[in-house]
Amino acid sequence: MASSVIKFDHLERMTDDTGLLEHSLGRIPRRREGYSTDDNARAIWACLEWLALLDDQETKERLYRLLDRYLAFLLWAQNDDGTFHNNFFFDRTKEEETPSDDCFGRSFWAAAIAYRQLDDAARREAAADMLRRALPAAWELRSLRGIAWGLAACSGLLKEEGVPGVDKKELAALAGRFERQLLEAYETHTDGSWRWYEPELTYANGVLPWSLWTAYRRMPRQEVRKAAEESLNFLIEKMSGPAGVIRPIGNRGWCSRRYRADWDQQPLDVMKLALAAREAYWATDDERYRGVVRRCLAWFYGSNDGRVPLADRSDGSCCDGLGPNGPNPNRGAESTLSYLLTAAIAQSISVEVVVDESINNETVRMAGTRV
Repeated sequence: MASSVIKFDHLERMTDDTGLLEHSLGRIPRRREGYSTDDNARAIWACLEWLALLDDQETKERLYRLLDRYLAFLLWAQNDDGTFHNNFFFDRTKEEETPSDDCFGRSFWAAAIAYRQLDDAARREAAADMLRRALPAAWELRSLRGIAWGLAACSGLLKEEGVPGVDKKELAALAGRFERQLLEAYETHTDGSWRWYEPELTYANGVLPWSLWTAYRRMPRQEVRKAAEESLNFLIEKMSGPAGVIRPIGNRGWCSRRYRADWDQQPLDVMKLALAAREAYWATDDERYRGVVRRCLAWFYGSNDGRVPLADRSDGSCCDGLGPNGPNPNRGAESTLSYLLTAAIAQSISVEVVVDESINNETVRMAGTRV
């Protein structure tokens, strides 16, 4: 996809001087439902992905303005113990909540990728400060998705010369712990027909094989590749419908050895599959994985079970989900970011989907190699 067709209007519409609002009614932000740190962490990541791809200086300056708000949000959301509070009311007061490993992992990842990809010292120092404060709390992660985010963050940081104030040996030890926890979960639950880390496929599944691929790319080991490859191929199989159309695991019951729910389908799950497939492509040069990314992006443009677009290229917004009666008309932060991230993932490996709106199908062009 040419970057010129990507719009950030809805992302900007959903962002105020505090940060990114969580929900919308149609295209209009719902202020009464406040903010989530999850979404602001994803927004940091989306801005960084596109800043690495765009040449247009005006758009880059726009994204930097948004990025600064999201970074400020994350700094504010970090607790004294290094963890991150997730949910805030519109008046900036904290909602009561149970601490979330997933929120911590996403925030840890966002700080790590910000430190790695930003090139100015002032913004990098904000990311480094969050990392220094978060590192002790990272040892307490227990949920697999939080662990997966942590492993990817550590894997990326270990490729750098170092983060000031962060012990690289501790970072390597933490990465080793996360990797072992994921491999142990995989060995515990996998068998001849079920190649997964848990007894069910639920939400955001792609983050689990993705994190092992990031670890493998840093330090190739056959045990890590085997688990990453088997589990990703299993997930691709479970998320593919007739003619290869992407079919996310439905949230009305998920997927077990005996049952699979088709509805409702969430954009987040499509993005996480594309993320894992890109990492696998970078690790293996296997063109099959670029094909998966293509199918994921095509899902947003109508190559899905509803044969209806969820993404609107006129403003960069995306419907919140796809059900048996069609798309959810609301266009919140998570779904919009899932679309923007999938489009960036596709462009980063030269995957293009050109939509013919007159007949609501797509012609696909794939060219070049990894960038």
